[in-house]
Amino acid sequence: MPSQKALIRRPSPRLAEGLVTHLERTPVDTGLALRQWEAYAATLNRHGWETFEAAPADDCPDSVFVEDAVVVFRNVALIARPGAESRRGETAGAEEAVARLGCSVNWVWEPGTLEGGDVLKVGDTLYVGRGGRTNAEGVRQLRAVFEPLGARVVAVPVASVLHLKSAVTALPDGTVLGYEPLVDSASLFPRFLPVPEETGAHVVLLGGSRLLMAASAPKSADLLADLGFDPVLVDISEFEKLEGCVTCLSVRLRELYA
Repeated sequence: MPSQKALIRRPSPRLAEGLVTHLERTPVDTGLALRQWEAYAATLNRHGWETFEAAPADDCPDSVFVEDAVVVFRNVALIARPGAESRRGETAGAEEAVARLGCSVNWVWEPGTLEGGDVLKVGDTLYVGRGGRTNAEGVRQLRAVFEPLGARVVAVPVASVLHLKSAVTALPDGTVLGYEPLVDSASLFPRFLPVPEETGAHVVLLGGSRLLMAASAPKSADLLADLGFDPVLVDISEFEKLEGCVTCLSVRLRELYA
């Protein structure tokens, strides 16, 4: 049976100091953010996902975006080396957590940089965003770790957004969703579905037809519902102010060995 475990990390008290790259900074309500995070975790639990918390990284404002700290393919974890130097303290807690869950562990080494938000898994294909926080050497090291396991690695240019998964995610059948003005190379994806809102490009596959989505994308949710999917909406407004989305608040581990 596939595993349904999700790694999460409690927001830092310094969340409001998190990095912004493509947005104008607006005030973050840390109390509301904590409540939204708790509701996000509860939603995962309610839909059959067992959540595990990485050790807090309170000195790292962006540490709640735990997906950036590690990439997992099958039972192998690759510990990231963030392109933003201020985020490199986030990886130790993620490493400890995935090792505790039974993953074998590899690392990205200098001069490589890689952030997990740049890696979109569609079956055995790993699309890796290159150009922002992830560099060519980071892509090369990811390829060296995962291709021997059967992965196909495709580098995708990223210029308009923070991470690849800020622009695109994928439906259960492999169709890639994206908000076209922010997608630099839609032609790299065999099947591409445009959505009407930027945050509508972000989905987490909960199982079956259920898709975890941000409440800020009602038109996209309606579009996907018309296609037979079951959108499950969560309010993550405070994290969206820091270029966060539903994918980056957890690492979903679907293929852990029993």
